[in-house]
Amino acid sequence: MTDRPSDDAIDTLPDDSNDSAAVKAPPPTDYRRIALDGLWRNNPGLVQLLGLCPLMAVTTSAINGLGLGLATLATLMLSNLLISLLRRFILAEIRIPVFVLVIASVVTAIELLMQAWFHGLYEVLGIFIPLIVTNCIIIGRAEAFAARHVPLAAWLDGLMMGLGFLLVLVVLGGLRELLAQGTLFSQAHLMFGEAAKGLSLSLGADFKGLLLAALPPGAFIGLGLLVAAKNRIDHLLAERRSQTAPVMAPASQA
Repeated sequence: MTDRPSDDAIDTLPDDSNDSAAVKAPPPTDYRRIALDGLWRNNPGLVQLLGLCPLMAVTTSAINGLGLGLATLATLMLSNLLISLLRRFILAEIRIPVFVLVIASVVTAIELLMQAWFHGLYEVLGIFIPLIVTNCIIIGRAEAFAARHVPLAAWLDGLMMGLGFLLVLVVLGGLRELLAQGTLFSQAHLMFGEAAKGLSLSLGADFKGLLLAALPPGAFIGLGLLVAAKNRIDHLLAERRSQTAPVMAPASQA
């Protein structure tokens, strides 16, 4: 015959529910890591190589890249925030159509705003504004991050991924514009008004320009050079860290 445990023994039994809750508790969000991933370590343009269609087609000038980059940035921030807020109400079976619906709504609003306030730039970018809906960066961050994290972290992820993509667009567009036309920010008035025409820089009227930089092959070559430059910088930083890391002294023998 087994003895029944006393009430005191029952009170001192371990609480399995608390242990399981502690195990399942999500780790704290690392906002610094989110920022570094979007801007550098997991840059969508240089590391993930997503959104290459607009990246190649639009970056004929720095202003074109800036305009599309800002539209993509706004889409990432708003869609990530909305999807994170709605993540508990979205069924897993229909999540992708819902994500696309949210993204399309945000892009439509941004397109109407650009058509009203930046009509010249809107006409230059053309079809690539509504095509933001199909950009792999947007749907990828919605599925991989926004649907799994709290709104603040999702919004920050959209901000940093969008900034990383915007920087690649502007740098690549600026390099191609400089090599092909000998100018920089020559279309600044399309975004900032007629007063911004003074922002334009020129290498002079005698500059012949490099036709290859204005063609699609020039975009591929330019992007390849940017990717190579990033990889080289990462390699140099890794070497510097390995050289400055403290060397562990061998344990003294007894």
